[in-house]
Amino acid sequence: MTMSGPYPRIDSVERFGKVAVLMGGDSAEREISLMSGQAVLESLVRKGVDAHPVDAADDPLGALSRDRFDRVWLTLHGRGGEDGTIQGLLTMMKMPFTGSDVLGCAISMDKLRTKRLLAGMGIDTPAYCELSGEHEFESVIGMLGLPMIVKPAAEGSSLGMTRVEQAEQLADAYLEAARFRSQVFAEAWVSGPEFTATVLHDQVLPLIRIDATNSFYDYEAKYFSDETRYICPCGLPEHQERLLAAACMDAFNAVGASGWGRVDFMLADDGAPLILEVNTTPGMTTHSLVPMAAAEAGIDFDELTWRILETSFTERRSGPNEFPAAESSHGA
Repeated sequence: MTMSGPYPRIDSVERFGKVAVLMGGDSAEREISLMSGQAVLESLVRKGVDAHPVDAADDPLGALSRDRFDRVWLTLHGRGGEDGTIQGLLTMMKMPFTGSDVLGCAISMDKLRTKRLLAGMGIDTPAYCELSGEHEFESVIGMLGLPMIVKPAAEGSSLGMTRVEQAEQLADAYLEAARFRSQVFAEAWVSGPEFTATVLHDQVLPLIRIDATNSFYDYEAKYFSDETRYICPCGLPEHQERLLAAACMDAFNAVGASGWGRVDFMLADDGAPLILEVNTTPGMTTHSLVPMAAAEAGIDFDELTWRILETSFTERRSGPNEFPAAESSHGA
């Protein structure tokens, strides 16, 4: 066993033991979670890992306990999967899992509180205002101008997001975001290019530039469109890419994320990064960005899923010391 940052490099499949690939669930992102989970499951099996699918919508606590799993590869997206809920349950069960712990997931899943935290630490993020009803519409337009984008604070995959170009569109945009039973906020529109930074073992992989044909990088563009262009290498000068990667790592650490994830940002007119959000369990589908960045770094999909599984060997803030790992009780 060798070290790669704070995580061990595992060189024997037996050390992983029996692995549950937890997927699905009942969030608005169930469809994407199932796609990610299936891709991860097939990859781990190719690597010889004793991996099995578990749908979080079907009594995951019972399945994890009954089938005596050693650790969990989390592919749950959205509420219940990325908000610290399942991470807290697994911590209480003393069940090692991939990625960020309760704190990092809870903060990063709430885009509004993430923005407040980043702003308080001097990390730039687009200007924003919380929206609680029609009585605020006029003042918000006066503060942010048009166009703007309206978002639910606690959803991922661009669900519930609307670009507002005219004042009369704001009411419908607010209702669309509010139907996800979340706080709603408006964010100033940034016209600069959009990028994403993948974090793996607390190192930033090559940046990806995103050119979406839609008005913004929405759900369809992220997961299904073949017209969205992904540029990697991103085309920026090397020194600028290093500075942007460092800024993304600062944001990742600021929200308490760890292990692996993704930081999305846009470039302001002066070339400074404006952090949009931190994702603690990004998609792992054929259209996903993390595998693209890993491939540019010379890491194929199977090696990527292995390295992410290695992040389950770490000490949690409120749980057992899982590092170094004990030998599996179930054998190879």
